[in-house]
Amino acid sequence: MNSAPLPLRRRRRTNGLLGLAAWLCGIAFFLPVAWMVLTSFHGETDAATNPPSIAAPLSLHGYREFFGEGSGISPWPPLINSLTASVVSTLLVLALAVPAAYALSIKPVRKWSDVLFFFLSTKMLPLVAGLLPIYLVAQNAGMLDNIWLLVILYTSMNLPIAVWMMRSFLAEVPVEMLEAASIDGAGLTTTLLRIVAPVALPGIAATALISFIFSWNELLFARVLTGVVAGSAPVFLTGLVTSQGLFLAKVCAAATVISLPVLIAGFAAQDKLVQGLSLGAVK
Repeated sequence: MNSAPLPLRRRRRTNGLLGLAAWLCGIAFFLPVAWMVLTSFHGETDAATNPPSIAAPLSLHGYREFFGEGSGISPWPPLINSLTASVVSTLLVLALAVPAAYALSIKPVRKWSDVLFFFLSTKMLPLVAGLLPIYLVAQNAGMLDNIWLLVILYTSMNLPIAVWMMRSFLAEVPVEMLEAASIDGAGLTTTLLRIVAPVALPGIAATALISFIFSWNELLFARVLTGVVAGSAPVFLTGLVTSQGLFLAKVCAAATVISLPVLIAGFAAQDKLVQGLSLGAVK
């Protein structure tokens, strides 16, 4: 006979149901990804069957087609373009967001809440609404189909959310450490690099990872503002949908390869990401 109090039994039952719901949601989100990876290792004939066959023979045909066998079209230039734009823009975002968040949290400026609202208001405009003005400016400046145009756009797009995230992270830095550094004569640069950065490293990693993911997955601006030279990986992926039809094995192989940098970055910074996103949580 269960001798536990009734409220405790109810709490355990509720926690069990919530845990089961969390597992079901996780499986529901993971199944399409697992299906995509499995389909990428099938031949085109087996991938196109309806319903798809799980026990179909495995093949690397989709990956060979993606890497240019037969067509001669290499995916490496778009992949390098996406990596360049994502990494450079993420570094610029961190270089700008950390001092801005420092000024808004540790050394607050006047009307800092208005400043934060201004940053947030820049995300309220739909991206497509600013597409035509940006296109005209880029055309007049001769920057169409230029990778540095994507770097500038991705930096400006990710900076507001990065400032908001970094402000909440830097607010957790102990004031006593900053006061001790000030007494020792540390300047702003020394304080940021040697005091603030090590303490807020999980938050910096979380912000960098989210900025990288947003930049890597961006399609609208890359599709309209680039062409042959500066086309990104998502643009290359959309080019696989041709008038001849949709070759599922090749598309799934391409989607798997293009997803790998984000997955690798997520696993590499997994501990820092969890710590960073849990900063400021109510315990």
